[in-house]
Amino acid sequence: MAKYFDVHPDDPQRRTIGTLAEMIRSGALVAYPTDSCYALGCRLGNREGLERIRTIRRLDDRHHFTLVCRDFAQLGQFVQIDNDVFRTLKAATPGRYTFILPATKEVPRQLQHPKKKTVGVRIPDHTVTQALVAELGEPLVSSTLLLPDEEEPLTQGWEIKDRLDHVLDAVLDSGECGTSPTTVVDFSGGAPEIVRRGAGDPSRFE
Repeated sequence: MAKYFDVHPDDPQRRTIGTLAEMIRSGALVAYPTDSCYALGCRLGNREGLERIRTIRRLDDRHHFTLVCRDFAQLGQFVQIDNDVFRTLKAATPGRYTFILPATKEVPRQLQHPKKKTVGVRIPDHTVTQALVAELGEPLVSSTLLLPDEEEPLTQGWEIKDRLDHVLDAVLDSGECGTSPTTVVDFSGGAPEIVRRGAGDPSRFE
């Protein structure tokens, strides 16, 4: 049975965020809001958590997981990024984008694309997400909370709690959340390639 945490969207309660971060460190799988839509998240290196996400969403091993980072200092530990790409990403973050880049050795193999050795990264513009990642002290391994055979992600914390109570450890609710996943841009080949058009304006990468 998933624990339910309700926090203020602009001033999330530190004690609640601390409790949730400690649960994640201990192996919990959580649903949490972002600036695009709800996501599933677990700790980096939590192999069981990854498998639980794959099971919930029916994902294969080619799915790009995303490392949700606090800032560029953290992001730079996990992906290889040259100066030109850095400037492009810097201008678009924080925001509703996921960027696919070559992974560094800090990224566990099971998180990387099996052939490309890439991983998704993002820096969200969301107070609650930022508070959680800051408290955790490391990226949150994430995937959009989009259930199989459904076209739109779940958007209400109470509904997520109701429908996924038996497969999650916690749900973090901070009110209304968006319905569109991030725009995904692949920089692994050098030039940007828009993989998914979503909440972020893709025109800057065209």
